[in-house]
Amino acid sequence: MTQVQREVMPPTISPETAHFWEAARNGKLALRYCRSCKQHHYYPRSICPLCFSDETEWRDSPGRGVIHSFSVMRKAPVPYAIAYIELAEGTMMLSNVINCDLDALAIGQRVRLQFLPFDGGALPVFEPDDAK
Repeated sequence: MTQVQREVMPPTISPETAHFWEAARNGKLALRYCRSCKQHHYYPRSICPLCFSDETEWRDSPGRGVIHSFSVMRKAPVPYAIAYIELAEGTMMLSNVINCDLDALAIGQRVRLQFLPFDGGALPVFEPDDAK
């Protein structure tokens, strides 16, 4: 499906998120994993937001999930969709959904990871798993 993509604003990169953005630039989705409570979390941070342990590490994600909820921004210059994606690892990630029919998005729809390039990096986004 050919679709106009909106321009991506570069993120603010901090020491705590630098590995995440470096992985994205290399086409990988890196998530923090807590060795104490044995759960992944997103947004990247060194202290686990679930149990407050500092025993966290980076782990790669295959980037598969389902749409937990979504919103379509129809009044933007280029309409787009944002969604909470429930990743296979069990954590939620707020992201954009691309390469899709905005009217066909659905809660529970399977999605897979893609990357939108921006100046100096790449933004993890998702597309319907049946898009290609």
